[in-house]
Amino acid sequence: MKTVEIAPSILSADFARLGEEVAAAERGGATLLHCDVMDGHFVPNLTIGLPVIKSLRRATRLPLDAHLMISEPGLYADKFVEAGAAMVSVHVEADPHLHRTLACIKGAGAAAGVAINPATPLGALEEALAYADYILIMSVNPGFGGQKFIKTSLDKVRRLRRMIDERGLQTRIEIDGGIGAENIAEVVAAGAEIVVAGTAVFGAGDPANAVRELRDAAAQWV
Repeated sequence: MKTVEIAPSILSADFARLGEEVAAAERGGATLLHCDVMDGHFVPNLTIGLPVIKSLRRATRLPLDAHLMISEPGLYADKFVEAGAAMVSVHVEADPHLHRTLACIKGAGAAAGVAINPATPLGALEEALAYADYILIMSVNPGFGGQKFIKTSLDKVRRLRRMIDERGLQTRIEIDGGIGAENIAEVVAAGAEIVVAGTAVFGAGDPANAVRELRDAAAQWV
């Protein structure tokens, strides 16, 4: 049976009550905590950085999944591991030296991931796939929470699943953007193993119950 992990995204949380909201998501069965790091350059928004990762590491037992939506991620990736991230993903569009960056993340002791935007073809992962512990498929354009799921992402996940299986790799598939109880079963059926959910968890008023609903919905196809 496939294990599906729910990774609530703190981008949609109430930062005035961040510790409480994260604790509620953990009670509901969340297994990761997704942290969107944006620099206002690679994407048109500014969010969190190293100090928040360090604080969260002290506030939760959940592994931290740092998604670096920043320019020149290779300069900072290992610093996020040092701050407490157990997973760090960098964008294929932002890093011309993926092999080096992924090796750096792994060398620092974390799982290394490659994120890919909706309009970027899977061919961009052709050589990097073997060096990644996971691939993060963006099912919205990165930069803001609360966006609508791009339906063509389902086919992209299916094609990536085939690429991984045909090569005999253990690379996991993560998906992020516009996912809720109404469509999580579809993305899991397509091949996703880690599902990021922001608005669906923290915008529902009860993060614990929202995570449970996502887990139950995902279980229909597991």
